[in-house]
Amino acid sequence: MNIFIREDSSLPIYEQIVSAVKTSILNHEIAPGDMLPSIRSLAKDLGISVITTKRAYEELEKLGLIYSEQGRGFFVSRFNPNLLMEEQLKTLENHLEDIVREAKNLNLSPGELTDMIRLLWDKEVDR
Repeated sequence: MNIFIREDSSLPIYEQIVSAVKTSILNHEIAPGDMLPSIRSLAKDLGISVITTKRAYEELEKLGLIYSEQGRGFFVSRFNPNLLMEEQLKTLENHLEDIVREAKNLNLSPGELTDMIRLLWDKEVDR
């Protein structure tokens, strides 16, 4: 599982961690029962606060994606990957609605918006 924190992202760091773990689950990089790094270990690896990492793990627990075992650590839960994918798609759709609304406010055509997306897609470096 690779987690990269983007300082230029509008997402808070803990949400970037949550998103990275979700993506790792969807891409089968981590599976139910797999152990996650400890809160302290992940914080050290990412160069961030333990509090931030703890918040991310708490959010992942609330979502039912991970669970903790006292004295052992955090593990990936059993879950329905279709539900997780649907949640991710809904989030993406909400972001796209905001983008389309902003593009309309700027009087951009669908073609101009599509061109912008293609340029960003091609420019984006694998995370």
